[in-house]
Amino acid sequence: MTAPAASVCAIDFGTSNSALALLQPGTRAGFTLIELEDGATSIPTAVFFDGEDGSRQFGRAAVRACVEGYDGRLMRSIKSILGSDLIDRSTEVGPGISVRYLDVVIAFLRHLRARAQAVAGSPVTHAMIGRPVFFVDGDARRDSAAQATLAEAARAAGFSEVAFQYEPIAAALDFARTVQRETLVLVADIGGGTSDFSVVRLRPSDAGTDTARGGGGAPAAVRAADASDGRRRAARERSAEVLASHGVHVAGTDFDREVNLAAIMPALGMGSAGRSESGAPVQVPNSIYHTLATWHLINTCYVPNRLLELRQMASLYVDTRLHGRLLRVLQRRLGHELAARAEAAKIDVALAGSTRIDLSLVEAGLTADFDRERQSHALRASIARIAAAAREAIRLAGLQPADIDALYFTGGSTALGVLAEAIADLVPQARPVAGDRFASVANGLAIEARARFVRG
Repeated sequence: MTAPAASVCAIDFGTSNSALALLQPGTRAGFTLIELEDGATSIPTAVFFDGEDGSRQFGRAAVRACVEGYDGRLMRSIKSILGSDLIDRSTEVGPGISVRYLDVVIAFLRHLRARAQAVAGSPVTHAMIGRPVFFVDGDARRDSAAQATLAEAARAAGFSEVAFQYEPIAAALDFARTVQRETLVLVADIGGGTSDFSVVRLRPSDAGTDTARGGGGAPAAVRAADASDGRRRAARERSAEVLASHGVHVAGTDFDREVNLAAIMPALGMGSAGRSESGAPVQVPNSIYHTLATWHLINTCYVPNRLLELRQMASLYVDTRLHGRLLRVLQRRLGHELAARAEAAKIDVALAGSTRIDLSLVEAGLTADFDRERQSHALRASIARIAAAAREAIRLAGLQPADIDALYFTGGSTALGVLAEAIADLVPQARPVAGDRFASVANGLAIEARARFVRG
């Protein structure tokens, strides 16, 4: 369905961060990234529900409300809910106040639409939304249901027309604007929730406007329009061809969890000596630590029955001080703050090689040291899975690693040096290109939105 350009937007709905572009004829690119808050064109994908009245805050304001101790519930990594059983459930955000997980997604998309309309000055009714190659690994039915749920949420947020495109293909469309000769590119789009790869053959485009059909099915050829006389040619020149896409549901939030488990949770007792009736050496139960280190599960640690169960576990700890720290974290609801410190530690180690994590909010003077060697060990299994997905994308394209001319990085997690190096090692002859980690996908989605929704 065609639409006026001003009514069309592109949404990069990310696990950790989101971005939004609005079609704006007359601008050089034909679209503009929208400022979402605090002068930034990306926003944390986060919603905070006030525990007293159920009011909502979004993005950085949502995170601040949680960190500053306001009574309520912070919801992050909400994209990860798609395709899971949680999407049909409700969660308590305050005494007597509950909200459906689906309504959390709707609320965030409605917030993005409101920002777009504030800039457009008119209704924004059409949305091109990015999606990972796989919402759910190895389950086509749940993967299809995840996209259908996201489409339902977008319509509930006020969009009358919704279309999807794979995120790495969108990134390729952004990269295509700079291509001067035929190039075989491996696009690595690694964000907070998924690591996605596409192998694309790019050719220079006369108009610089490329469209890709896909998003929900097998990716097809990408076509470009030549508008040298102000009109789109009916016969489109093929300027890019998607050869294969593949992905895995492992990325930045998994890294944060693994850093949390390796660096912070041992200070709360994870892996410590436990007591057994036989006297045989054992460790304390560790399931609570894995739950406490996983963003979208943290609040489940605070329910009364779980707290009662954990209070009764004190006798299982040889060092009861560690149990006391764990209980203090749960009673004070410090899990989200510890998760944020794990994320900061991951970044500090990537930049400086080592860091000291301040845990004085748990116990006065408590710290935890973390360095590059320990981080590499903690992330080794996840990085191996991501590298395997990149190799599979090349295999599915019918190519060898040596055939790849360029390696295009986008997504916030590609800033992690050890990860970028592991992928680059797969295609040592390829020229590494750093895209805009937080804008490339939104830019490409805007290019796709213009071709999909705006005709003539």
